[in-house]
Amino acid sequence: MKIALLAMGQIAPNILSDVSRTLTAIFPDTTSTVSQEVLAVPQQAFNKERNQYNSTQILNHIQTFAHNHGEFQRVLGIADVDVYASGLNYVFGEAYISGRVGLISLWRLRPEFYGEEPDSGALKLRILKEAVHELGHTLGLQHCTHSYCVMHFSNSIFEVDKKQSLFCDQCYLTASLTINRMDQQT
Repeated sequence: MKIALLAMGQIAPNILSDVSRTLTAIFPDTTSTVSQEVLAVPQQAFNKERNQYNSTQILNHIQTFAHNHGEFQRVLGIADVDVYASGLNYVFGEAYISGRVGLISLWRLRPEFYGEEPDSGALKLRILKEAVHELGHTLGLQHCTHSYCVMHFSNSIFEVDKKQSLFCDQCYLTASLTINRMDQQT
């Protein structure tokens, strides 16, 4: 599987390279590339009443990028803005189930958002969990009932911290089968 990491606005290069490196460790036989292109977070996604960005509208913007870059089987956008999805107060990310694109937001993953001291180790682990989670959705995975599985729905940062960065056995099997089918088609 070929994954492109796409900065949506200003994202520290070390964050992108760390995510790229760890994704290849979690997804076997995968390449992960940091795109040289940077997309702006679309202004039409901003909701003035909420002071947040609509994640689905950002995801649609990433979808256009993915359409123009067919060499990548998956594109994961990384933004540093507060995002929400319809019916939810906020989200850590969003992806199209069995689609090619996903999005994660660093905004609520940062310890400083919760009044804590900056902690690059905690931030890296949270980013990794959300990146794997959203890529899992692109591989057809739904939310998992196992609280330790990376595919478990996280309604708060405490739930993000509680789960592992890996799939449970069932989710791993499903993801592996999808990746194998993709590899056979290329």
